[in-house]
Amino acid sequence: MTTESQRRVVMVTGAGSGIGRAAVERFVRRGYATALVDVNEEAVRDAAAELKLRGECTFFRCDVTDDAAVQETVARILDWYGRLDAAFNAAGIDGEHGKATADSSLANWNRVIAVNLTGTWSCMRYEIPAIIESGGGSIVNCASVAGLRAAPTVSAYAASKHGVIGLSRTAAREYAELGVRINAICPGTVDTPMFRRAFSAETVRELVAANPVGRLAAAEEIAATAVWLCDDAPGFLTGETIAVDGGLGA
Repeated sequence: MTTESQRRVVMVTGAGSGIGRAAVERFVRRGYATALVDVNEEAVRDAAAELKLRGECTFFRCDVTDDAAVQETVARILDWYGRLDAAFNAAGIDGEHGKATADSSLANWNRVIAVNLTGTWSCMRYEIPAIIESGGGSIVNCASVAGLRAAPTVSAYAASKHGVIGLSRTAAREYAELGVRINAICPGTVDTPMFRRAFSAETVRELVAANPVGRLAAAEEIAATAVWLCDDAPGFLTGETIAVDGGLGA
């Protein structure tokens, strides 16, 4: 990754904030040409402007619920950089909190599934051919510990993240022989703007107390796992789901 011909290219969705934002910083430091993708143009433009001082990156505004926009964005990345070697699909929303399944709204269900699950699928359906054309590479999808177990009062979120895991495993089997590794990571409680908006200070204290490590994860810790899966992970590692939860699931 020291010359233009050797430089690998990565696409990161949800790049304007939280885990996605932390990931693009790490990818840029690792020498990747990094495509920052987010629906919030101002946030992703500001991130790209800051990171340009450290390495090669470009921002692309894209709503992952718009399949045509995703297709166009991947095509623009290929036009810009000539290849795609890796992707971290981190765009996601949590939706409504505090409502049991039968009390949740259809609008919330449709929106959460559209962003978290269908959006991930839409990104993958264009990333995979591009990565194959580039000679193979890695895709990491951001699921959640809510995709590994029950998550009362956030049924749409839990269903979407269970779906991301199943999608990742299935695609990993389909494209292993073509040189595309696909894995999912499942963050636990991570200190991000979305997390802070969702929970009261009292609930945050309770979540911290329940965690064996005794704290929230930093977004950078989740990002480090995503970058490792794209960069240094063994080529035999695919189709896996990795929990980064401070031991909570143990």
